[in-house]
Amino acid sequence: MPLLKLQEITRQYKSGQIRVNALKGISLTVEEGEFVSIMGPSGSGKSTLLNIIGCLDRPTSGTYELAGQRIENLSDSRLADIRNRFIGFVFQSFHLIPDLDAQANVELPLIYRGMGARERRFRAVQALEAVGLAERRHHRPSQLSGGEQQRVAIARALVGDPKVILADEPTGALDSRSGRNIMAIFQQLNRERGITIVQVTHEKDIACYGRRIVYLLDGQVEREEILEDPQVAFGEAAVSTTGLLTEVQEK
Repeated sequence: MPLLKLQEITRQYKSGQIRVNALKGISLTVEEGEFVSIMGPSGSGKSTLLNIIGCLDRPTSGTYELAGQRIENLSDSRLADIRNRFIGFVFQSFHLIPDLDAQANVELPLIYRGMGARERRFRAVQALEAVGLAERRHHRPSQLSGGEQQRVAIARALVGDPKVILADEPTGALDSRSGRNIMAIFQQLNRERGITIVQVTHEKDIACYGRRIVYLLDGQVEREEILEDPQVAFGEAAVSTTGLLTEVQEK
């Protein structure tokens, strides 16, 4: 059974008296354990599609199944619960709370689950260890580099043990070395933990770290490309199967 299954998805918006067709009958299937990149020019519908996959928005028409469950007609509270328990989000602008340290930022999704403080702290530290930032867990975002902030964001996405991580331009605000580090983490989360990853990017070299590229144009799937030999990211650290950091030679 596919993890994500979208059939004939449309999304329309009103801008004054004008109706904008952001998505025009998109059908897309993502199997559990895939690493899929979504590419397309500005205005092609990439972020709109990712928002629907992430249950942040609803389609105008069409059907969407997540792990076999129909999603499009669920209540707002049920959608919020699905987002919290099944989906991890990573955004270009990190979305960290500036007054909280790294550990407190990572704990946030678990607070919404009603998890006790001791368990939250334990799981947050584990997630920060997995991205190489356990020693900086008491630093606030302003005390971290851009790459470190994005790694905190990945730890926050990871802490809830999600089925899928959705990333919207995850390297867009980073230098090339930090971007490679982020892709190294994504690849090992995908390969060693089996987490499904769907990322939106406008950079072809970043898209090539996945195993499939879906190209959008004018709100439709233009074509798909299977990568038999995806690009391999070599960064400062990579996630091991035990959640500890393994040093990797920079190439």
